[in-house]
Amino acid sequence: MKTILAFILVLFTLIGCSNKFEEYEYLLEPQISEKAPQKMLVYEAEGDPNETVGNAFGALISTFYKLKRTHDMEMTAPRARWPKPADTPKDEWLGIYAIPVAETVTEVPADILEEHPELKLETWEYGAVAEILHIGPYATEKPTVDKLHQFITDNGYEIVGPHEEEYLKGPGMFGPGNPDKYYTVIRYPVAKVQPAPEVPVVEPEEANLDSTKKG
Repeated sequence: MKTILAFILVLFTLIGCSNKFEEYEYLLEPQISEKAPQKMLVYEAEGDPNETVGNAFGALISTFYKLKRTHDMEMTAPRARWPKPADTPKDEWLGIYAIPVAETVTEVPADILEEHPELKLETWEYGAVAEILHIGPYATEKPTVDKLHQFITDNGYEIVGPHEEEYLKGPGMFGPGNPDKYYTVIRYPVAKVQPAPEVPVVEPEEANLDSTKKG
């Protein structure tokens, strides 16, 4: 759903995410599972993601560490949701950037909101989700996304929510690193497709008989 996010920030070295990427390698093949709701610190920004991602994740990371002083929580991989269609012009994209926070976080302090009024708290609902692990540059995600879409359809599900990505490994503190080794979980909320209701078939003789009775 995106071009290269030039600054998925210093996220993966600066913030010290402790994800063990091998734990996600089972997602090299698409999977459907149940995922619990998650409280998120969220920053929404409209426009080209290459221009908005720096401010978004900068605000999220700095705020997370301020909140961490009074809440027991560890940094985990950031996420983003992309609710608009893939063919939307880049300058009209809506990025909903987020970092998981503890349930004990009930508000964003006023002094932080003065600096970053875009920030808010949300609970992201999940339930059944379809996921796949993409290894490589963000610009090469399409075949992975297509594979996940086909898996969803083949297994009798439909997508019922926005395209979401979880950034396990990306650009580092001192530059982009090796894009071939970026790890991104691609995720969609899904639901079983409901079969169409059966319509009773009326035989011609029965239809004529009913018509005669009415006459």
